[in-house]
This record gives sequence, C-alpha cells and structure tokens, in this order.
Amino acid sequence: MISEASNDIKLEQEIEQELEFSSAYRWQHWIRAVSIVVLMVTGFYIAVPFLTPAVNAEPTNFMQALMRSWHIIFGFVLISAVMFKSYLFVFGRKHEMERAAFKDILNPKIWIKQVGYYMLIAKHPKLSGVYNPLQFMAYATLYIMLFGLIITGLILYVHVYHNGLGADLYDVMKSIEVMLGGLAVVRTIHHILTWGVILFVVGHIYMAIYNAIFGKEGGMDAIFSGMKWHKKH
Repeated sequence: MISEASNDIKLEQEIEQELEFSSAYRWQHWIRAVSIVVLMVTGFYIAVPFLTPAVNAEPTNFMQALMRSWHIIFGFVLISAVMFKSYLFVFGRKHEMERAAFKDILNPKIWIKQVGYYMLIAKHPKLSGVYNPLQFMAYATLYIMLFGLIITGLILYVHVYHNGLGADLYDVMKSIEVMLGGLAVVRTIHHILTWGVILFVVGHIYMAIYNAIFGKEGGMDAIFSGMKWHKKH
C-alpha cells in the first residue's frame, strides 16, 4: 500500500496538466459535430428519401419538407459555428497555439518524425503548436470543404426561398452559380464535398482514438474537459 501511494505521488510530480482547448473551442466543436451528423442524415434523405410516412387521407405527410427544414436550420447552425471557429483561429488570444502549428508545416524533419510516429517506428516530435503537420493540413482541407459546402448550400437555398435572406443573397449566389457551371454542377459539387467531409470524420475519429491510445496524454479527454497532461520537462 505504501509503495503504491509513493508511486502515485511520484507520478503526480512527473506529470502536469495544461489547457489544450478553450471552452469556446469545445462548444463550437460539438455544435459543429452535431450539425454535420444532422446535415448528413437529412441531406441523404433529400437526395434519396428512405422513409415512407404512414399513408392517411389528411395532407400531413410532408416528410420531405420536414427533412429540408431541419437541413436548412442546421445548415445555418453550421455556418455560424464555422465562422465563429474561423474568427477564433485568426484573432483569438487563447488560440495562439493553433496558429503556431503553421510553423511545423515548413519543417521537413517534423513531417518525417510525425509519419514515423504513425508507423510506430519513431517517437512523437516536439511541436510548436497544438496540431502536427498532418492534422493541420487535414483541418485546413476540412474547412475548405466546409466553405465549399456553405457556398453551394446557399446557392441551393436561394432557389427554394425567394424572400428575406434568400432574396438578399440571390444575385450574389446566382453569379457564383453561373461561374461554377450551373445548378446541376453546384448540386454535384455539394454532394462530392459531403462525401469528403464524411471521409474526414471517419479519419478524424480513428486518429483521435489512435493518439489517445499511443500518445497517453489525454488526447480525447481534452475535447471534453479542455485539459491535456504530459511529462514535466
């Protein structure tokens, strides 16, 4: 018992906690995650309806309209979360470690060590920021896809809702639609980008679990509590 207690005290002395993600970051992460899941389900239904409501004589079976409404609601929720996260990344004082990660992209040695770490043949490199180069590039690609989904989604939106915001955005969105090659092309781009986000989500969950198991620094805990731990230097 005494030996176990002394080992615990020694372990506490060797490990320290640090704030990995702010509360604002964690909230927008989970809002974004929920929005993406809802948008995937409703988007697939809009494309190919896979539920059939019970038939009745009343004009109440508006399942397609219901799914479209939820798709639009969570579409604007996602737009808000993406814009907020983009603001935090560029201007947030507590997000300097995210911006600092850009330095490692320019360092070939970090790339080699990071790939070696994922192949289980090298130790994790010392990073300048909170993301390694592969993570940073993956997140950058995600946001490019999200902005593409937002723009193509708004183009589709103004063709359904012609008053209010739809009317205000129509001229701008119509110009972008013409530049992209028409509404059919816009819809195809929207679908392709959706599959790109799905692939990212699958890879993101896998790598989060991977880092939590092999990194042993509370990588997955941080997105809930904000705290990560590591050995004292």
